[in-house]
Amino acid sequence: MAAASSKKSSRSAKRFLFGIVKVGFFAGVAGLIALVVAVAIAMSSIPSFGELKRDPNGQMIQVRAADGTILVSLGPSYGEWLAYEDIPRTMVDAMVAVEDRRFRMHPGIDPIGIVRGQWRAFQNRGTGRRTEGGSTITQQLARNIFLNNSYTVSRKIREMILALAMERKFSKDEILELYLNKVYFGGGAYGIDAASRKFFGHDAKSLSLAEAAVIAGLVKAPSHYSPTADAEAAISRAGVVLEVMKDAGAITAAEAAAADPRAIKLAPEPRQNSVRYFTDWALPQLETLIDESERPIDVWTTIDLGMQRAADAAIRANTPGGLQGALVSLDRDGAVRAMVGGKDYVSSIYNRATQAQRQPGSAFKLFVYLAALEAGHTPNDTIVDEPISIAGWSPRNSSRRYSGEMTIRTAFTYSVNTVAAKLGQEVGFASVADMARRFGITSPLTAHPSIVLGTNDVRLIDMTRAYAAVARKGIAVTPYGITKVTTENGELLYQHQSDESRVLVAPWVAAQMTDLLQTAVSAGTGRAAQIGRPVAGKTGTTSSNKDGWFLGFSSGLTTGVWMGRDDAKSVGSLQGGAAPARAFASFMKVATARRPVENFETEVTLPEWQLEPDEEAYFGEPDPGMFVDENGNPVTPPEGSLAPEEPGSAPQGEDVTAPQKLDQQWLDDVLGREQRPQRQPAPRPQDGTRQPAVPSQTQRTQPSSRAQEPSRPTQ
Repeated sequence: MAAASSKKSSRSAKRFLFGIVKVGFFAGVAGLIALVVAVAIAMSSIPSFGELKRDPNGQMIQVRAADGTILVSLGPSYGEWLAYEDIPRTMVDAMVAVEDRRFRMHPGIDPIGIVRGQWRAFQNRGTGRRTEGGSTITQQLARNIFLNNSYTVSRKIREMILALAMERKFSKDEILELYLNKVYFGGGAYGIDAASRKFFGHDAKSLSLAEAAVIAGLVKAPSHYSPTADAEAAISRAGVVLEVMKDAGAITAAEAAAADPRAIKLAPEPRQNSVRYFTDWALPQLETLIDESERPIDVWTTIDLGMQRAADAAIRANTPGGLQGALVSLDRDGAVRAMVGGKDYVSSIYNRATQAQRQPGSAFKLFVYLAALEAGHTPNDTIVDEPISIAGWSPRNSSRRYSGEMTIRTAFTYSVNTVAAKLGQEVGFASVADMARRFGITSPLTAHPSIVLGTNDVRLIDMTRAYAAVARKGIAVTPYGITKVTTENGELLYQHQSDESRVLVAPWVAAQMTDLLQTAVSAGTGRAAQIGRPVAGKTGTTSSNKDGWFLGFSSGLTTGVWMGRDDAKSVGSLQGGAAPARAFASFMKVATARRPVENFETEVTLPEWQLEPDEEAYFGEPDPGMFVDENGNPVTPPEGSLAPEEPGSAPQGEDVTAPQKLDQQWLDDVLGREQRPQRQPAPRPQDGTRQPAVPSQTQRTQPSSRAQEPSRPTQ
């Protein structure tokens, strides 16, 4: 009975085991079929070998100067594509030995490597160390081309399927060719040729055994073992690769001993010169200019390499020790020809030309005088330099003295603070702030009385564009650094268009301002900026000499210079008319050398409302037959008071006392001039003087002490 029960139990166990085997078999067959289907689908989706060769990973950007010279290459860097037969044998052996010793034997995945990886994972459990996946070269290639580096089970499964598919679609040599030309080796280099050129300064066809070992060792951790990041770590890793190659039989012990990684000459890193300040500023603008984010592109910029070198030299030579300096130079239309954001880009990538906000001092008076000129003042108007107090604020002159009556030109030439304060009070401090915003100042401004002395923080590039707009006769200038963007095949993606539609001030206002700026350089605080040709500009020095500025223009080029300490501490000898003005002159002598000399157009016809028609107001004798009341309206004169008839008067018997309409015709009759449909500006005197100015219509309705002063001719 027991025996029968035992036999029955044995048959049940066998049936159960058979059932498990059967289920396992069919599950395995189903899984195999599913795998075959998945691999077949993957094979159909994988591009051809030729397509993979032409498809780089990521976008490469080549930045070019105005003359086409490559300034910098960004993004992935690819060297020459090497066919398998052109790749040095030592490079192939080194890569196979260190990354996938059984590459020639497995079908795309390595079961032994997978088991070894799982065993290592078991050994390292709880240590936080990353699991070794046992990826083959084919799997790494599939991951680099089609997947990402996320460490998940689903990604690993897709990687294996793609590896199997690639092994079916491509030969082993083709896989190695793709791998060695596309894998990332650090330092932005993709492929062995790019890596060889970057790290050793020559192409990959002439790689030595030691150099091949260095490159093969980079794949494991490019950022850690890259020679540009840690040369010692790269050399140490190369020694490990040579030992692995010897163990795998790829090289002999004698060859391993003869290959000395420490004897390798690494190529020096290119010096990161000041042009990187410019590229760091210009390239982020690509996001708003183009939509292309995959194909390699060429970015053509405005930078002039000759001017850039001159700017770099001017800042280095003239900036006092312990200080930083910055320079921006704009062409007429706003093209940035040179930009220096500091004395040394390697030690500090902070761009003081575009990012730093500092007080401009008297350089900000540009906006005070622009507002005053627009309101009706002329350079030869007189104003009194005397103590002044505005809402408890009492500005002082740097000379600590007051010179009494002087012209506006003299006050600007010698940067007299009290006169700037008076003009700011007259036109309104809010008007000064509005003028600054109109000319492109983007930093916050407060309309406090001290605004006239430049107490608000501004950026150098904004101040430079403001001065450039004056040089452009009042037309707005917008700085730009990119002229066009093309693909590697020359397809145009973007082309800059210059905008001349925004007029900030009338041409005569800009001309008068240029007149003042020119005098400041020829005879005033900016004399150190003279370069042997017409220059217009202004100095700026802040309280306690924390900042020194000079901004000016000549021959269509506008340049701004700033100097100071990054921590804004005082510098006793720093003045805008000293080191900054000398740096300006040093740069501009080189920058304008090949440009024609241009005289400034400071003599222009003023608008009609600024012309006092004295020569017309007193033409002929007044008509004694015309009487007006206290409001200026015609009234009937007393009987017997009619004037005798004179040539041009009304005939006897005509009622000349009848009320007349006060219009242009009446005014022309009174002044004895011909009627004109539209009044034209009065002709300029032959001696080059301007007619005296009178207040604008708006000013005439507002009481002003200045409105009672007689007009003075302009010299």
